[in-house]
Amino acid sequence: MSLINHNRLPNMLIKEIAPTKPLTPEKARIKALQTQKDNANKALKAERDRQKITKAQKTLNKALSIQ
Repeated sequence: MSLINHNRLPNMLIKEIAPTKPLTPEKARIKALQTQKDNANKALKAERDRQKITKAQKTLNKALSIQ
């Protein structure tokens, strides 16, 4: 007795599960540089956001201390 209804399983094509070919050295380098660029952009945005929050907190604390 099988608990799996095989009629309801999705039909997978061979190309969907076939492994991809390894990248050429040139394409691998481009992909690595693209990843580095994306990571640097994320780090830059995070640092800018951190500095904006710090500046806003200082401004808020200054405004609250004046009252």
